[in-house]
Amino acid sequence: MVSAIHKDNTLASGCRALADEIAKALQQYAVLTHPQFGKVYAYEINGYGSYNLMDDANVPSLLSLPYLGAINNKAALYENTRKFVLSSNNPFYFKGKAGEGIGGPHAGMDMIWPLSIIMRGLTSNDKNEIKKCLHMLQQSNAGTGFMHESFHKNDATQFTRKWFAWANTLFGELVIHVATIFPELLKEKNFSKL
Repeated sequence: MVSAIHKDNTLASGCRALADEIAKALQQYAVLTHPQFGKVYAYEINGYGSYNLMDDANVPSLLSLPYLGAINNKAALYENTRKFVLSSNNPFYFKGKAGEGIGGPHAGMDMIWPLSIIMRGLTSNDKNEIKKCLHMLQQSNAGTGFMHESFHKNDATQFTRKWFAWANTLFGELVIHVATIFPELLKEKNFSKL
């Protein structure tokens, strides 16, 4: 691994040392104890001891950490963080008639990003949770056949960006992922049109 960076051991060693320093700092300063969820990652921290507990729908995000290879999705710290970000304790987690998921300040309150539903599916091991994500994604396209940037939690016909390449690409990844681990889900009547 060390010599994998352009066969430059000095550069590789420097990168590894920096990565180790960052990992140590994250464990020391970015892991907090939440009264309900236990040890969780903070979304933001600073050098003065302040932190922000939330998650945003973008990638990278706390929800997407296993997708990015930063942590195992079965690690207790990730499981606790996941429970937190997929709850009403996260100020950008919205739940309504049209779906539930994480939004963010960019699209406004009550706007769910399909990206967050896709990441939820990509980082889950639970067949029923993945099925729920597929159903929400299928129901939230407002008849356009495409993933949007965001949709209103109570009315999927209120959406931003009719066609959002980032979400459509990751949706394709989710479908391929599901076809690999739970292919029977895509054969169900409701999902055969995906």
